[in-house]
Amino acid sequence: MYRFLLTRQWVILTIVAIALIPTMIRLGFWQLHRHEHKVALNKVIAESLAAQPVPAESLTSPGATVKHADLYRRVTAKGHFDTADEEVVRRRTNDDGDVGYHVLTPFVLEDGRILLVNRGWVPADASQTAFPAIPAPPRGEITVTGRLMPDETTAASGIKDVKGLPDRQVMLISSTQQAERLGKQVLGGYVQLTSPAPQGGSPQLLPDPEHGDIGPHLAYAIQWWLFTAGVPVGWVVLLRREARERAQAAVKEATPEAEPAAV
Repeated sequence: MYRFLLTRQWVILTIVAIALIPTMIRLGFWQLHRHEHKVALNKVIAESLAAQPVPAESLTSPGATVKHADLYRRVTAKGHFDTADEEVVRRRTNDDGDVGYHVLTPFVLEDGRILLVNRGWVPADASQTAFPAIPAPPRGEITVTGRLMPDETTAASGIKDVKGLPDRQVMLISSTQQAERLGKQVLGGYVQLTSPAPQGGSPQLLPDPEHGDIGPHLAYAIQWWLFTAGVPVGWVVLLRREARERAQAAVKEATPEAEPAAV
């Protein structure tokens, strides 16, 4: 009755169905892991933003890697800005989607070490080759507050670290590269400035990270697992329909046609 399962069509269909099941199961777990990662990240961000600021030097040091648990942790530092060694980070967008630069300014601590501070976003000209006009930060010794961030990498950001850029422009914020450029001790990671706010609103301070949305990953995981369950169900439905149609065809062929009645 089911000898048709050995036909080329059904062999291919069965192989495809068998291959789809583990593939879709793995895709479901992949989405589940992304959901779990998002939930955990939101928790870290919420706790970091709610915590009282601590000295940046207590969480990072030259050559150190910022811990995941300290991501977006509010920190303070006392010193002065060094605008002479200021650089800009290319192809960064603001809340409106406009492309510009992030302003990366070395902040010289009281002991002479450097803390990299992302002072915010400024617009770029059409060519994106000339160094932009950037309002100066406060002069003299001040205390800054900001969110601690790890060094940017191509693997984490998807941004290629392109070389040969115009003078004083970079693609990624890297404390290691900045330490080589400046010839000084640079604390690992960098800080997104939150205070003091710039006069005139430029550079635009970066907003707090969104941490209330968990995304659609859990729904996608359930969707993949429903698809997984649907494969064998669909295969059985097709099997029974094929068997029924073949049985009906066999009965029809075996039934002799009635001879016409004599006139």
